[in-house]
Amino acid sequence: MTELLLVGRVARAHGNKGQVIVNPETDFPQERFAAGQVLVVEHAGRAVERAIVSVRFHQGRPIVALAGVETMNDAEALAGAELKVAAASLAPLPGNTFYRHDLVGCEVKDTHGHVLGRVTDVEGPLEQSRLVVARERGELLIPMVEGMVVRISAEDREILVDLPEGLAELNVPKRTSDSE
Repeated sequence: MTELLLVGRVARAHGNKGQVIVNPETDFPQERFAAGQVLVVEHAGRAVERAIVSVRFHQGRPIVALAGVETMNDAEALAGAELKVAAASLAPLPGNTFYRHDLVGCEVKDTHGHVLGRVTDVEGPLEQSRLVVARERGELLIPMVEGMVVRISAEDREILVDLPEGLAELNVPKRTSDSE
């Protein structure tokens, strides 16, 4: 089976001609939501391939007309649907650039060899991305900036970071004393 990657979610219907507003989950919305692209629409336990008939962008979000979605009722029924593409259809990226799915699941270590946790998500746009790292003491957000992210090895599923003093402790829950 082909690996499918999330590129957006249907927010709601738009207008009365079957268009939907999409919340993009990709750093490349212009490429993913272009007329002629085929998306896998997953909703209510079903997955259906649908071609994008037309698209326009409003305030950074695509407004998409999908083949077979003709009415406002059809579009309303897709609210919350996940829009996916085949991983094999993705173009290679330039050096030192990674798709989000390449980073999720990677183990994060500091420069002293201590394991900080695993990447569960990558938030933010390409130029302001943050690794979301799950650990025993809560989530850790690590900005993906030069000097802080030292090395990424997607093949080895490992990310090496050099965090400024105090960053790792920012999200640690405060302990309460027994007297409180």
